[in-house]
Amino acid sequence: MSRSLSPLVVILALVPAPVLALDLDPTAIRQQLVLPAEPAGATTPTLAKQKLTATPQPIVVAGRIGARGMEPFLDGKASFVLVEIPADDHAKKPGHDADNCPFCKKKNANAPMVAVQFLGADGKAIPIDSRKLFGLDKGADVVVRGTALFDPKLAIQVIQFTADGIYVRPRQ
Repeated sequence: MSRSLSPLVVILALVPAPVLALDLDPTAIRQQLVLPAEPAGATTPTLAKQKLTATPQPIVVAGRIGARGMEPFLDGKASFVLVEIPADDHAKKPGHDADNCPFCKKKNANAPMVAVQFLGADGKAIPIDSRKLFGLDKGADVVVRGTALFDPKLAIQVIQFTADGIYVRPRQ
């Protein structure tokens, strides 16, 4: 396996295996998880990493769906990966792709990724793809609310986030 895929392997290992669930109502789940307004107090992944420990804590994080050149979604699961939202003006230009921008790559080299998952009542990842459940795509800016932990002993910098709410920021 290529070394460039190793972070994805770690992220995949952090998310529980899917369960067979034939009675899931995506509309009801969406209504429970989508927040009507952006939650207050959102922090960046970098600032969240500084606050978090190996014990889960409540937190609100704002980020952009992406995974530094890898696929940010897991097929068939309510989970995705977040990265920092670029603050620079150059990143606001139409068609900007942080994965291929040398300035963004350098700036975000030490920023953690956030592995977000939404769990069902059984404690396992909801087996509905986030793209379908929330209408998400790569590059969308979202704010997630839930509990998270950061273990500095992991091979890559990743915040493990169990979300109980999501707000999708409107595209500008």
